[in-house]
Amino acid sequence: MSALDVLVVAPLRFPLGPPHAGGLESMVWNEVRALRERGHRVDLVAVEGSDQLDPGLPRFRLPAVTWDASDVATDDTWPTDSLARTVGALDDALDEVAAARRWDVVLNHCLHPLPVLRAAGLGAPVVTVLHTPPEPALVEAARLAPATARFVAVSEHTRASWARAGVASTLLHNGVRVEEWPVGPGGPDLVWFGRIVPEKAPHLAVEVARRLGRRIVLAGRVGDEGYMRTQIAPRLGADVRWSGHLDQRRLARLVGRSATTLVTSVWEEPFGLVAPESLSCGTPVVGFAVGGLPEVQRGRVGMAVAPPGDVAAMARAAAPLVARGRHPRYRAQVRASVRDAFSLDVRMRRLDELLTHAVVAAGQEVA
Repeated sequence: MSALDVLVVAPLRFPLGPPHAGGLESMVWNEVRALRERGHRVDLVAVEGSDQLDPGLPRFRLPAVTWDASDVATDDTWPTDSLARTVGALDDALDEVAAARRWDVVLNHCLHPLPVLRAAGLGAPVVTVLHTPPEPALVEAARLAPATARFVAVSEHTRASWARAGVASTLLHNGVRVEEWPVGPGGPDLVWFGRIVPEKAPHLAVEVARRLGRRIVLAGRVGDEGYMRTQIAPRLGADVRWSGHLDQRRLARLVGRSATTLVTSVWEEPFGLVAPESLSCGTPVVGFAVGGLPEVQRGRVGMAVAPPGDVAAMARAAAPLVARGRHPRYRAQVRASVRDAFSLDVRMRRLDELLTHAVVAAGQEVA
């Protein structure tokens, strides 16, 4: 493996750094760490407050999103003029990239089409990771992209969805830094963790827990204040607790001390990082069979899926997992079944190959 000069373009909404705003930010942050650990030289374009930014590259700091007191903050809307300011700052950063021409490859996790639209003039091949279902603006940008542009998808489900939209990509599953999700002893309670937003539907996890007669602990950042106020807060009580937005170590401890994790996404989740994180702790998982989640389930010990939105079916699928959730030998088997498929090391080995291939195919030398 040869060392590369890599420019990572992060998502535009949240800073990178613990406690992570969501699975996307966690994935990109851990990937930057891993690239550096593997000997690559990495610079980062990311939101102000990200803990991996180079102080010598001030134009690579994108403005933070700020909400007025009168606004209801959500993860799928932007404050007035905020997106335009952020995209303008990203355009300025890409101007600097184009002028400097000192990076071997651009690794683009940005969900906005601008880096793809500008790919021909950046002086390096652009490898874009597809983290979402097909977005019309990004699909159009991909169709206009130069031959040196590459696309990778985080699940076979995502790859196939983009292929139907006319964008070819290579499969590159997300990965978990397994050593930071140690095996726990299990416990009596269920757990749900992730962003508290309608599309992840933690209110359905509460209903499943009540059908099973189990307490459930919810953990995560509130990504939709209205949903939290109307759907989650009224359900809190002796059998439903919200532990807040935990740092990674405390979250791993909570998951490791739980009987089973419920994954209740009701949208086409492109991957579903919660599942391999939980399985790494030895904690079984039951989720709705949406998006890329069945790919994580396939061949795994301690994971089941239920028809989307079917609370009764999820409760039935969860019952045998809950019954075994405190057995040490079983929990070790659960962890072992996910380690070789979805560890960050597996992802990084493949990513090294993809980045090097993109550089060579663009006619550049690898140092």
